[in-house]
Amino acid sequence: MESGSISSEVRLKVAQCFRTLSSSADHTDVFDALETLNSYLDDGAESSRCTAAEREEFRRTHYSRTLRVLVGQLQADWTHSLSAAQRSQLWDPLFLKGPPDQALLVLMEAVTAGLDRLVSVTERFLQSGRLADLLWSFCLGSVPSDSAQLRETLLARLAALPDLTANRLHPNNRPLFTPQRFYPLLASEMLAVLERTCRALRDGVDCSLTFVAQTLGKVCLQGHSGPVLAVMAPRLAVCTRSDMVWQRVSWKLLQDVPERCMESVLTGLLQAADSPDAFSRITGNLVLTNKKAQFVLTHKVLLLQYKTVLGYLASDRDRRPLLIQVLRSVSQAWANPSAVKHTPQEQQLYVSKTLLLAASLLTDAELQELRSDLLQCLLGGMQSHLDSSAVGIRTLGMVVGECLSARMDLSGTKLKFEVQSEYLTGGGSMMLWPQQGQGSWAERTGGGPDDDDLPPYDMSGDVEASRAAPPRYLRDCLEGTARFSSFCSVLSISVQMTKVLLHMEDRFGISGFLVLRQAAMVALAAVDSVPVTRYLTTEFYSLNYSLRQRLDILEVLALAAQELSKPAADKVIAAASELTPYQSTSAASWRQEVEKRIQNKTKRISKGCAPPAAAAAPNRYAPVAGYFFFPLLRNYDKPEVTFDLLGSDHLVLGRLIHTLGLFMHLAVNAPMGAALLDFVWAVRYHADQTVRRGVLFAVCSVFLSMPSQALMMDLSQQLLETRTWLADVAEVDPDADCRNLAVQSLVLLDQNLKKQLQNSNGLSLES
Repeated sequence: MESGSISSEVRLKVAQCFRTLSSSADHTDVFDALETLNSYLDDGAESSRCTAAEREEFRRTHYSRTLRVLVGQLQADWTHSLSAAQRSQLWDPLFLKGPPDQALLVLMEAVTAGLDRLVSVTERFLQSGRLADLLWSFCLGSVPSDSAQLRETLLARLAALPDLTANRLHPNNRPLFTPQRFYPLLASEMLAVLERTCRALRDGVDCSLTFVAQTLGKVCLQGHSGPVLAVMAPRLAVCTRSDMVWQRVSWKLLQDVPERCMESVLTGLLQAADSPDAFSRITGNLVLTNKKAQFVLTHKVLLLQYKTVLGYLASDRDRRPLLIQVLRSVSQAWANPSAVKHTPQEQQLYVSKTLLLAASLLTDAELQELRSDLLQCLLGGMQSHLDSSAVGIRTLGMVVGECLSARMDLSGTKLKFEVQSEYLTGGGSMMLWPQQGQGSWAERTGGGPDDDDLPPYDMSGDVEASRAAPPRYLRDCLEGTARFSSFCSVLSISVQMTKVLLHMEDRFGISGFLVLRQAAMVALAAVDSVPVTRYLTTEFYSLNYSLRQRLDILEVLALAAQELSKPAADKVIAAASELTPYQSTSAASWRQEVEKRIQNKTKRISKGCAPPAAAAAPNRYAPVAGYFFFPLLRNYDKPEVTFDLLGSDHLVLGRLIHTLGLFMHLAVNAPMGAALLDFVWAVRYHADQTVRRGVLFAVCSVFLSMPSQALMMDLSQQLLETRTWLADVAEVDPDADCRNLAVQSLVLLDQNLKKQLQNSNGLSLES
């Protein structure tokens, strides 16, 4: 029979079945149509009414549409009349026997809450090994309509199946669809495909592992390498122990992993492999044939699992040059003075362990080749470590120096340090020196001498302590005066201290470090306002500052302005409550709480006279407000290499405008309103809502802080245009906060205009 006639005949039969399913009221005809469709999926069955060519034509052309028709008829009357046996014989097999790639796509498109039958079929699809059939069909190249787009779609559905089902079935999701169950199942299906591949290779059948490798890479890239490789790695380690075919399959699988997924796969494999030998058997010489894998293993994840990586590089003659390369890089990192100063002690400990283990894996010939490099590392690195003020860093340098000199055997001379064992981390975690035939550094320092060997301490010069207080002499008073003078000299070094604090990093993991650093800079700016503020406003526009540092400068200036604007009587209380992170309550707070309780429990016949109002105090911020405000307006329109205020750095722009508005608000009646409005007017239509909020806040501050008379005198030409713009923002701005701020600004502006009009006409408020 010719292919054209076969195609026409199959198309006519399938169309007739579709019409029956869609419009027939006779359930017998419907069941016959389902049997006809199932006959196209009975591979090699003697009772099948279709030829192999017809079955192939149906699978290639009509299968996907058949499934969509079935999904569309889920609410039809005949579907509800199917018994459980009829569903398992007529309906379910249409999803479970056809091409698994098309079935999976249709199921993932249609599965949703309320369609329990479809959810159950999807569950059976996963439990019956259809994922392995899908992967295997790509291995054999038997997918009818294989294409890059189809593969990408399938990979997306496979990798995100738990997310898709959770979104559509919540809260009625099935346990099999959860990540804890699905990804180990997918790993088992991939192992089953690898086993089929081994059998096929032994039978002389060619296979491709590209799609399986893409699936593995996609899943690991999305963060599920843990549950997948926890299943695959132990099985691969066992199967590759004595079977060369399994080794070839495992190596080919990893070679075919896409480059963008290689790091995720290798990272998960390093964590799942139980030994360097197992990792070596699974990956082979991947580090030599794949540049991405070489970069990942020798640079990015070296400190993640250094024992496994170094053991893997040392276990094969072809990979040992990479071990030497790694040792050179690690030795340079260990001896780098900048790294010693600026990296945490834990990281330096890890680098030291890596250096010692890599050196212990070298042969004598390789050690002689690297002798000059190691000697240079030893001399420079020890000097950098011994110059450190941290005891742990100095101890680390001495330990590594002892071990490296012992390994290099420098003319029989070995370095020997007196290191206190209590400085060891974790009671000996620094000791990583597998030297045979000689005691470890821990053994040399772990046990101290016996009490009997200690010399007696000379106590002949001891003086009995007196219980009476010692007398105070004039010399002591002079020393106290000198100390007080040195404390007062902080004003002379306030700028230098601010510079140090601005560039300081949390290298020692201090609790509340950022709060303490900010509080110190705020205190300096409040005590010595003019020079510190001048320095900070200048540095804000300087080069080589990160956005975080520029934001820190703005926060320090804002807090310092608030501190200065408080009454002098509240100075100590404010410093204790806001700037000191160790004190949760201040003296005033508990007094207020006690007073509140007394007031609530006291019965009064009459309240009497009101308490006197708080005494007025001068605003310490007003005389120095210009030093805070005007320097920040100088260079805003000059983009630098690392800082473009009017371009991409709109977050800093919004914070700057908000800070300027705060300065305006704290300095009441200060002549800064016109300058602030001129500055923000150019960016009032900025695309970023943060900038627009800052502009509106600044406008509110101007209207709230300037007297109505000064407002009319200085800004009379701008008020009408400003009011029109505010009305437009209040109506059409997409951000709700911007609309609210615009309304508040309009209210303030109208109040100022009304007050000025009344004053000019001599009218009272009531008239």
